Amino acid sequence: MKLSDFRYPLPRNLVAKYPANPRDSARLMVLDRSDESITGKRFAEIASYFKKGDCLILNETKVFPARLFGRKEKTNAKIEVFLLRELNKEENIWDVIVDPARKVRIGNKIFFDEGKLWCEVIDNTTSRGRTVRFNIQGDFFKIIDRIGKMPLPYYIKRDPTNKDKDTYQSIFAKTLGAVAAPTASLHFSTRIATALKKKGVRIVPVTLHIGLGSFRPVEVEDLTKHKMDSEYYDITEETAEAVNKTIDSKCNVFVCGTSTCRALESSVTTDGHLKSNRGWTDKFIFPPYDFKIADRLITNFHMPESTLLMLVSAFAGRDFIMRAYKKAIKEGYRFYSYGDAMLLH
Repeated sequence: MKLSDFRYPLPRNLVAKYPANPRDSARLMVLDRSDESITGKRFAEIASYFKKGDCLILNETKVFPARLFGRKEKTNAKIEVFLLRELNKEENIWDVIVDPARKVRIGNKIFFDEGKLWCEVIDNTTSRGRTVRFNIQGDFFKIIDRIGKMPLPYYIKRDPTNKDKDTYQSIFAKTLGAVAAPTASLHFSTRIATALKKKGVRIVPVTLHIGLGSFRPVEVEDLTKHKMDSEYYDITEETAEAVNKTIDSKCNVFVCGTSTCRALESSVTTDGHLKSNRGWTDKFIFPPYDFKIADRLITNFHMPESTLLMLVSAFAGRDFIMRAYKKAIKEGYRFYSYGDAMLLH
């Protein structure tokens, strides 16, 4: 498989700027791999595809308002600081991206929140990347929640609003650490979760803190030469036990989202079961690939030439996915993070 195998044209008007309201009113395209049939539904109907004994695995990572806007000392130039990951909690040291980067050098200070919060640049990491130390101790995430903006993907051509703090967050979000949402789970409502539990479906979490690597373009035609960014994941013993019980009982494992799928496939035993684990993964899944855990995959419509599109193509077949995408474009489905959903089964 080559990078160009995952190229397709998408009209700009199909990139969703806002989520469906309510969440579960989004459209759902159902792909059946057994006969390659494609059916149009609403996400509100997804519970009908589950049966008693199945399990649903979701990513419970929580997005934090990672975009800070401040002013550089002396020149007062406006600088955006995009928080990527916390490196040292005790000293409040972070990896960040700055914009415009040419104005930000080691030793510079950037002030936020009327000067009450500031950071000092202590290292350069990439052309736009910096390592910074913030001055404030204590509950830093509480401060960020007040002054930061939600990190909507660059292709959503609008400024984030306070509403995005709710809508760009799944109802399962629990553990802070992501700068991008596990968007397939955004469609789930409390009503659907309740219906699944009543049906005897286990809903179990994993954590994978999604970074900007999700949107980083693949720049090599030979996919074997692409390197994924590392992201932190955590699979508990309770989750592993629940998933393995589902596997052993011959019921179906539904996986919600490509990030969840990558976490699971990063922690598989030799006999095809899930093991509890935590650490960093740079797992890159593209065709051909033999999935060990997932029987069903819930996902969104992804960008051309993206690693996410490659993963779903590995799951359902590249030609089948491309045929479904062509149909989705023709029928006006909404694409990307705030767009509609797919169920691959």
